[in-house]
Amino acid sequence: MILLLIKRWFSGRDSLSQVTERHDLEAAIERIQAGDEVLRNDVIRQYQPFIAKTAGQFCKRYIQPDADEFSIALAAFNEAINGFDVKAGRSFLGFAEGVIRRRLIDHVRREQRFAVQIPQSAFEIENDDDEHFDPIDAKEAVQRYERDQAADERRLEIETLSSQLADFGITFADLVDSSPKHEDSRRMLIGIGALLSRHPELSATMLAKKSLPLKELTELVDVSRKTLERGRKYIIAVTLIYLGSFPHLKSFVLGGANEDENASQQHGEWGA
Repeated sequence: MILLLIKRWFSGRDSLSQVTERHDLEAAIERIQAGDEVLRNDVIRQYQPFIAKTAGQFCKRYIQPDADEFSIALAAFNEAINGFDVKAGRSFLGFAEGVIRRRLIDHVRREQRFAVQIPQSAFEIENDDDEHFDPIDAKEAVQRYERDQAADERRLEIETLSSQLADFGITFADLVDSSPKHEDSRRMLIGIGALLSRHPELSATMLAKKSLPLKELTELVDVSRKTLERGRKYIIAVTLIYLGSFPHLKSFVLGGANEDENASQQHGEWGA
């Protein structure tokens, strides 16, 4: 107590470095909102145990000071200081707890790795002010995030591939019309596209001339020129997918087809 009094005398201000009562804390919040940034640092420093405890209760595990969750909770506590209504007659710590939990929920929605770390019960929020928040199912939140992210990635891949195909005078409608009707034919053409993508000189020629290097391909695969011409659009599309970064399209279009070069040696019935 003596050390505390000496510290207050020499600081020339009521630092509230050991704020313990609700009235004193909320008085400190009011002073901070009026511009006392030194006091803000004091309060945040003093309430770090509360911040860590709140984050730990949410995550159902001990939170290290260097953890992402602690940083998020710390920023949320500071946000609560700025947004707290001193005249509302409510508990600041209860208000701060709610802000921290909401920010951690936002974090969970963004970070799929929390799906196995945080049980659903962590999202059941109650605080000293009897505030109620809708319970969040962590698994559903993560799955929704993954679906949205995958949809955005697929959309970008389709737009990129569509632009590249346009340079060859090919549309997605063309691909639908020219798609092989038989599985063995599809596998054969996928094998040819995979083979073409693994030959830099041939693929460079295709990209430069915006056409399939038919003559060179007939020397590499045991497939007639007529078959290659009929499958030209499909082979070009497959080659572009292999050459580019299209993980979703590759999985969807190529599926489980055999990507081995031997597939290009098989004779498939095209368009039958």
